[in-house]
Amino acid sequence: MTPAHRASRGLTRRHVVGGLAALAAVPAAVLAVRAIGGDETPAEATSSPGRAASAGPGTSPAPTVVTQGGGPVPFRPGRALLGAYLGLEGKSLTESLALRRSQLGRDERIVHVFYDFTDTLPHVIEGLPAKATPMVSWRGCPLTDITSGASDALIARAARQLKRQDRPVLLRWGWEMNGDWYKWSAARNGKDGQAYVTAWQRMHRIFAEEKATNVSWVWSPNWNSDPVAAWNTFAALYPGDEYVDWVGVSGYNLHRETPDKLFAGIYRAYSARKPIMITEVGSVDRGGRTKADWITLFARWVEAHPGVGAVTWFDTDTHPGYEEKWRIDTDAESLAAYKAMAASPRFSG
Repeated sequence: MTPAHRASRGLTRRHVVGGLAALAAVPAAVLAVRAIGGDETPAEATSSPGRAASAGPGTSPAPTVVTQGGGPVPFRPGRALLGAYLGLEGKSLTESLALRRSQLGRDERIVHVFYDFTDTLPHVIEGLPAKATPMVSWRGCPLTDITSGASDALIARAARQLKRQDRPVLLRWGWEMNGDWYKWSAARNGKDGQAYVTAWQRMHRIFAEEKATNVSWVWSPNWNSDPVAAWNTFAALYPGDEYVDWVGVSGYNLHRETPDKLFAGIYRAYSARKPIMITEVGSVDRGGRTKADWITLFARWVEAHPGVGAVTWFDTDTHPGYEEKWRIDTDAESLAAYKAMAASPRFSG
């Protein structure tokens, strides 16, 4: 997705431009091609594993899923960590976490925060529940800034900062690299998927040299690729099993997409190799029970897909440039559906 994300900095907060703001600027006709399943051409729907085509039941066998993995943040079979990016109008992160605890009767198990590439990454996160895992989404940069070695010192500093956390950390660097809206995407770096892979591997090596052994690496493409091209597929951008602990994916119900449309492609491609994390997800509210029903549908999809080991909701009403309010409590029915999901054994990770 392309939202402007609000990242906590102790007592201060500032906006970090992300994917949803860029999506808001995309012409409606382009969005129709990218996101509405019935309007995709056969070539778009099938030529790239980065674009998940709608598939009827039984069109492909269910993959055998991993039973372990995740690195320092381990995958637990049958359990999914449930957390969120929280950016609630007029509330600090600590206050937002307290509100959700009171509404849901439980703490977030993942607390998702966003940082710019040149920011000092956090060694502590405000209000983090005792049993929660932080997920740091760290924005990228033009890939030559990394592959040339020019950013080695900055990367080493980031590794040392995350190493200071008193718990395992999920690191989601350079997400949605298969879109065309970020400066670290293959589309903006010579249409060269290998450049992204090389940058990722270099960063991974520097973290290893700094002995940041508490970091789990989350590789997180968008659910579909834009543009659709051989250099922009999941496979072309995947850093390799030894460099990835979790495979993530961003997907939003913007145009009546089902969870299967959004997430089945990445699941089929990687759940036999790596645990799957839904790293950004939310649903448009079209009135009535539309949002609540989609949350329930999503919960059932996760129940049916044992390789999913974590979900982080995009729970916010603060990002600029986009009218939709993604928070889970926009109405009583949606909050009740989310609360039921959070209370289920599947999300007790």
